[in-house]
Amino acid sequence: MDIRTLVNITSRAWALPILAGLNDGVPGRQAPLLMATGASRTAFAQSIDHLISCGLLERNPGHGHPLRPEFRLTSIGKAAAELASRIQLLSGGENQDLLRKSWTVPVLATLGRPSQFTEIKRRLLTISDRALSQSLQSMEERSWVRRTVDDAARPPKPIYSTIYTGAKISKVTSPVIELGHI
Repeated sequence: MDIRTLVNITSRAWALPILAGLNDGVPGRQAPLLMATGASRTAFAQSIDHLISCGLLERNPGHGHPLRPEFRLTSIGKAAAELASRIQLLSGGENQDLLRKSWTVPVLATLGRPSQFTEIKRRLLTISDRALSQSLQSMEERSWVRRTVDDAARPPKPIYSTIYTGAKISKVTSPVIELGHI
């Protein structure tokens, strides 16, 4: 999976939980998926539409009522759903709000090895400095990322590395994500 695809998927807060639920056997109808994810109806509908536009979900033809459609994973969506399920499992229940932030998973995917701020930014072409800074700070507060400063370098350089849950998620996502040219 290309890093741009991961960034696109995670741009909707409920995309990963929906994919994980479908992978884990939750029926592909609105009510069971809403119960499994805890999303609001509006956010859920937007995330479903987004996943369909990404080519990861499709309406199940011949099943469901027009007002209560049934959804299923596409062949591309199955790989993304398996990854989403593994990420959800590793993150634990109390960290779901952090996973729903757009840049958390893509940043962790780029931190397969300790990196400087500019290296992470280069791998995530579309991220702004502010978004990357806020994402790293929120993950540092939850002990998913550790910031250390290399005082030997002039000027001193902060180095970011994953720890605990962040390291587990990074270990799962890094091998699957193609970062392209760095």
